[in-house]
Amino acid sequence: MATVSGELLSTGQAAKLLGCSRQQVVNLCERGDLPFVRVGAHRKVRREHVEALLRPKQALTRDQLKSLWLHQAVAGGLVADPDEVLGKAEENLGRLLRQHRGTMTEVWLRRWQDKINEGVGSVLRALTSEDPEAVELRQNSPFAGVLSQSQRGKVLESFKRRGWERAA
Repeated sequence: MATVSGELLSTGQAAKLLGCSRQQVVNLCERGDLPFVRVGAHRKVRREHVEALLRPKQALTRDQLKSLWLHQAVAGGLVADPDEVLGKAEENLGRLLRQHRGTMTEVWLRRWQDKINEGVGSVLRALTSEDPEAVELRQNSPFAGVLSQSQRGKVLESFKRRGWERAA
């Protein structure tokens, strides 16, 4: 039987694929390392997310790392003033969703909307994680305008001095 990329697995099924205990899968979910949804009282994980854990982690490109630095700065603002940052993101989302109706960009913007609906913790993980989904999310970010030009310039200057050496 062919598998569907969005197929939901139980934590037990995920554990078999990963070669670990069910409790370890639960721990990955609770730490935010493995996205999950609740179906009743049970956690379900997407097969694609489990399979991503099995692949060797790819180093971020220079542009992806620069985007991570900028979004980490946004995360700092989110922690300091969640209403302001999420309000700006939702305003941007509305505009971007109208512009990108029917495109792949719309799919990623809707995922951002889901993250915002899940709460600050979910948004913080997407802003600061190096997992493949977060990298893709940041390529379609609704957080434009959250950082002032001055803040953005300082982050980019710091990245030039320190950030790229990590990826080089």
